[in-house]
Amino acid sequence: MAYRRRILDDVLDELLPQLAAIAIEGAKGVGKTATAGERASTVLSLDDPRQREVLTANLDRITQVPPPVLLDEWQLLPAVWDRVRRAVDDDSSGGQYLLAGSAGVGPGIRLHSGAGRIVSLAMRPMAFSERGLVEPVVSLGDLLTGRRPDLGGDVDVDLPAYVDEILRSGFPGIRDLSGRALGVQLDSYVTRVVERELPENGVNVRRPHTLRAWLAAYAAATSTDAAYSAILDAATAGDHDKPARQTVDAYRDHLQRLFVLDPVPAWLPVFAPLKRLTRTPKHHLVDPALAARLVGVGKEALLRGDGSRASASTGTWLGALFESLVTQSVRVYAAANNAGVGHLRTKSTDREVDLIVEGEDRRVVAIEVKLAPTVDDRDVCHLHWLGAQLGERVADRIVVTTGPYAYRRADGIGVVPLALLGP
Repeated sequence: MAYRRRILDDVLDELLPQLAAIAIEGAKGVGKTATAGERASTVLSLDDPRQREVLTANLDRITQVPPPVLLDEWQLLPAVWDRVRRAVDDDSSGGQYLLAGSAGVGPGIRLHSGAGRIVSLAMRPMAFSERGLVEPVVSLGDLLTGRRPDLGGDVDVDLPAYVDEILRSGFPGIRDLSGRALGVQLDSYVTRVVERELPENGVNVRRPHTLRAWLAAYAAATSTDAAYSAILDAATAGDHDKPARQTVDAYRDHLQRLFVLDPVPAWLPVFAPLKRLTRTPKHHLVDPALAARLVGVGKEALLRGDGSRASASTGTWLGALFESLVTQSVRVYAAANNAGVGHLRTKSTDREVDLIVEGEDRRVVAIEVKLAPTVDDRDVCHLHWLGAQLGERVADRIVVTTGPYAYRRADGIGVVPLALLGP
């Protein structure tokens, strides 16, 4: 299968010639190995017991083979990390090592941070623009400049097509499957995490069915900041032998370390007048397809509006999943622009903005997500409020929709179909 270029490729093309070692981190199946392998002269796969045995006997081998050297699933031999760090101390010239991993090292193992030697880059499932449906014409990077570029373009991607993309996932090796095979593969992904990935990382899962129920409850809370206690209650309703809160917290921490959970942190601005903002993250799995599969609502049911109402802001369950799809893509685009992503909500819940993208100069692009083809004044009131609070620090304000057109409203707020948004 031909390699499909990813947004991270542009970042690696820029950084690798100058940096000696780059670690690509992300969940299983997001494409780390394929992307790193495109620029590696030597591939050492540590999930191969034979290669792991050879490296265990001679860690210096990483310095004796042609660079760039890809150390795939490096966390299976944690000593490799420190050997790369020492190699960079000896020679810091660019383009020597790529490390790909889907988890940190197990408990009880301490590694040097690698600060100053090994740079870490996150890789997520395919953003919408990477899926090859439409060429985007609105750049998040341009929006971050504050020049308020003109917006235009149209697209024929409709709501059923967005639902298809939610359910297909952004995992390169899964999304081209269909029907029963797609569902089985997504189920297998969750099973592998619960029954293999967590135990391999030193986590004793005593009741796998309870953990799966917790994951389903977490999935149902997608795009909300529901309390973890409420998620646990939903997962164990009617269960008199509930797991201890500390046990569930440990599971959650490890799932986040495996990149299966990908919550969006609350945005807490520095040098800004905003007060009384919540610090609670918004819940997201690494891919909305996993959330949809765990909850068990298919395409036709989603289009009918079936499923629990996630929150007042996301409305329907489909609205929550669409926001998660937008969030996944925006985080990929933001990373390409060296920007961070958070969400904003006041403690009184009277003001909220779905996504805040903050660039290196502290200017922000505020994004609302709407599962609809049109936008009215009610959909932009929080964007106007934020603009009044932060003034010129707001580089731009947009609403991401399922509609056909990109344009600017008379009040200056941009309306952009998800399919037309890119890095």
